[in-house]
Amino acid sequence: MKKTIRNIIIGGILLLIIITGISYYYFLKWPNITVPDDGILLILPEDSFDSVMKKMENKGYIQNSFTLRTVAELKKYPSRVKTGRYRLQNGMNNNDLINLLRSGNQDVIQFTFNNIRTLEDFAGTLSRQLYIDSTAFLTLARDPEYVKKWGFTAENFIGMFIPNTYQIYWNTLIEDFIQRMNKEYRRFWTEERQQKAKKAGLSPMDVIILASIVEEETNEPEEYPLIAGVYINRLNKNWKLEACPTLKFAWGDFSLKRILEKHMEINSPYNTYKNIGLPPGPVRMPSIQVIDAVLGYQRHDYFFFCAKSDFSGRHHFSHTLREHNRHAAEYHRVLDKKRIYE
Repeated sequence: MKKTIRNIIIGGILLLIIITGISYYYFLKWPNITVPDDGILLILPEDSFDSVMKKMENKGYIQNSFTLRTVAELKKYPSRVKTGRYRLQNGMNNNDLINLLRSGNQDVIQFTFNNIRTLEDFAGTLSRQLYIDSTAFLTLARDPEYVKKWGFTAENFIGMFIPNTYQIYWNTLIEDFIQRMNKEYRRFWTEERQQKAKKAGLSPMDVIILASIVEEETNEPEEYPLIAGVYINRLNKNWKLEACPTLKFAWGDFSLKRILEKHMEINSPYNTYKNIGLPPGPVRMPSIQVIDAVLGYQRHDYFFFCAKSDFSGRHHFSHTLREHNRHAAEYHRVLDKKRIYE
């Protein structure tokens, strides 16, 4: 009798151990996450544990919500929800998932920006790729006192952002983002680049402003150093730049095909048909390629250039105004023929 009781007890203990082992494996180690897409889970500052669960359920990530909730409660995750951009892996178990979310070990963003014209465009890119409010960013970027502490003006602050791809966290704060971009700007301006700028008689920001004009003038990379050379020749002679992109910027209309007398009358510091020297800020966010082309500008004696009338996007370069006027007249005849008046 005693032996039977003992065997029952032992059997009960073994059964309990087996059940506990199975439960442990089922709740903690059993694969519970199915990822049918990129596995990106965005957790906002206002999210709660319940809203996080809802997001995962709506995306079809969770096979068994009960076991996941149980593990989350045991590991006290509901009171430790952290914002971020997390990448879930197919076949994850509850334990690994909750550990990931609790740790705040979020997936890094490959933040890329290029071909940006205005701060508004850039703010839109920020809000699409990062958890940064575009209005809040623009408020800071347009505040003269705020940008001054970074060494810029409201007009040239856009020049601090060097188009490239950067690894950054999705929920990076605006202040931290701007600090990071300032660090990247200073890193970009190596001693070699600074010396090239100095040799050209330009400051780093002058180079960026000039590069922004050059990039608006042509889509042909081989023309970048040529056009840069034209403008540097004009600067050295203390001539007006008479750069059409600066007028388009002043008018807020980059679609203008033809610059007329009325466009040249605008009262703006960006009107290089009236004002000598560079405008107060870039007319776009120039690419690294164009910045380096300005730093390595071609030394020549051209002072003029005009778009070719075949609309190839290429330009005629001229030494004299007479030669330039001949090319300009030909170009305008074609514009008239095509009924392009503005």
